[in-house]
Amino acid sequence: QVQLVESGGGLVQAGGSLRLSCAASGGTFSQYFMGWFRQAPGKEREFVAAISWSGGITRYADSVKGRFTISRDNAKNTVLLQINSAKPEDTADYYCAAAKILSRVTTVPDYWGQGTQVTVSS
Repeated sequence: QVQLVESGGGLVQAGGSLRLSCAASGGTFSQYFMGWFRQAPGKEREFVAAISWSGGITRYADSVKGRFTISRDNAKNTVLLQINSAKPEDTADYYCAAAKILSRVTTVPDYWGQGTQVTVSS
């Protein structure tokens, strides 16, 4: 079993930046594709970004391309999501996710974190 714990959420003004972190334990971190999803109030959870084992492959939702950057540090079992040029529509609970194949980490991950809240004020 893989455990995922997110941190770094909070309040940021529109146009500002925030960095989310996800710490993984309980598995061989470097074997997993890692991802981020978000869920805004009253909306379904949606894919945000994903990264391959080596970091050589990344995927982003169109709504965050050019503003969000996903990265990972396999030595620290950590995956990061850098949010730049934040918009009020980025307000959501952000969830870290893990899966052993790319197609799953962008759709139905095997493991989820508990989430961290991000609020972007206008």
